Amino acid sequence: MRQRVFGFVLLMFTLTVPVSADSPDTAGGWVKYPQNPVMGGRYGTCFDVAVLREHDVYRMWLSWRPKHSLALVESKDGIHWSEPPVIVFGPRKETGWEDDINRPGILKRDGVYHMWYTGQANGYSSIGYATSADGISWKRMSDKPVLSADKTWEGATVMCPHVIWDTDTKSYRMWYSGGGKQNANEPDDIGYATSPDGLTWTKRDDNPIFTHDPKSDWEKARATACQVIPQSGGFLMFYIGFGDPNHAQIGMAWSKDGITSWQRYAHNPIIRTSDNGWDMHACYKPFAIFDGEKWILWYNGRRMLLEQIGVAFHDGKDLGFSPPAAP
Repeated sequence: MRQRVFGFVLLMFTLTVPVSADSPDTAGGWVKYPQNPVMGGRYGTCFDVAVLREHDVYRMWLSWRPKHSLALVESKDGIHWSEPPVIVFGPRKETGWEDDINRPGILKRDGVYHMWYTGQANGYSSIGYATSADGISWKRMSDKPVLSADKTWEGATVMCPHVIWDTDTKSYRMWYSGGGKQNANEPDDIGYATSPDGLTWTKRDDNPIFTHDPKSDWEKARATACQVIPQSGGFLMFYIGFGDPNHAQIGMAWSKDGITSWQRYAHNPIIRTSDNGWDMHACYKPFAIFDGEKWILWYNGRRMLLEQIGVAFHDGKDLGFSPPAAP
């Protein structure tokens, strides 16, 4: 069966995903899809994704390095994706800060898609903001970045925005990554900011709110590029930990308010590099969705210079660690 999606063909599959005990390259009940990677390869490096599930379709906005752009693919099962990727948001060099576009964070609110994205130029990384009625045609809401590196700890880099809408406070909440000298490939730690309109942001005074652990072999160099998911009684974080600048894996943490007192999962990292596979050198940028029966977590893995997108699964909603007790 085939379905036409904004000008290209989407193959539809049904699939039973095997779930097994931990392997050497996972922990905590996660299992990698045995036929990974699911996107990349002949398209070159595809990395750092944002995913929404809308009705019975997953929509993935991916960073497409050879095109310096964001592209969209769609899937019925989160595994088999429409091809080729369709570019939906590209660079605009005349602004002076977005020669390359990548690392999006996307949410849909009141029928409108909101995207915060990373723009890079001249060795600096900043965050911009755009909106769309369909997730395909985007309008920049400002010619200037809405978040720039202006704090000492941020160095030359703010990137990897993840944003949610807080209905109680009527504000956007952003977790972003910062730190590093000019031309840094990856930032150092995670900061937090809020905004009433998506354009004007206030950074928290005590940023960064989540930092790498120098006592932990797997994240002693950096902790970055998080996704934060509201949970009953708190907030679940998926994030990247770097043992050194070239070796990354994926972990989990939990906080009551999404800002302070983060508790790391005892068996981190949950998604680990393989011995000799497509993701043997790094596992980057997690993005997870619970589909009602299982967690689906997409990430980009790296072997040598090539990054591709893979997927892992966790059966059931319980991820196997208890949040901190209430004070």
